[in-house]
Amino acid sequence: MFNFRSEGRRFGGARRCLVPASAFFEFTGDRSPKTKHRFTLRGAPFLCVAGLWREAADGAADFTLLTTRPGPDMAPYHDRQVVILRPDDWPAWIHLTAPEESLLQPLTGGSLREETVSAPPGRHRG
Repeated sequence: MFNFRSEGRRFGGARRCLVPASAFFEFTGDRSPKTKHRFTLRGAPFLCVAGLWREAADGAADFTLLTTRPGPDMAPYHDRQVVILRPDDWPAWIHLTAPEESLLQPLTGGSLREETVSAPPGRHRG
């Protein structure tokens, strides 16, 4: 499973991880080709998504990204979003030293920067 809903769940006994990324993408539109949107964390060279991991049968690690309801920056594009943690919250997620419900929230408005990186012909790129 690639994405996993975080609402109403407890992760105290889970193997928590941080999944670093320079950006993440969402696609909008009813038909292919869809419009591709790139999201980055304002003022940061990369972001970390709250995740869970487990050892795979071959000895490698599998992981899943946690999702939550969309924040104000994501709501115009999708009805879910990955849980992006602020750097100050990274240790709290790994060691679960803060309430899960306080960590597994969407970011406040203005935290994400959106860039339209591709749009079907005839659609405006922002």
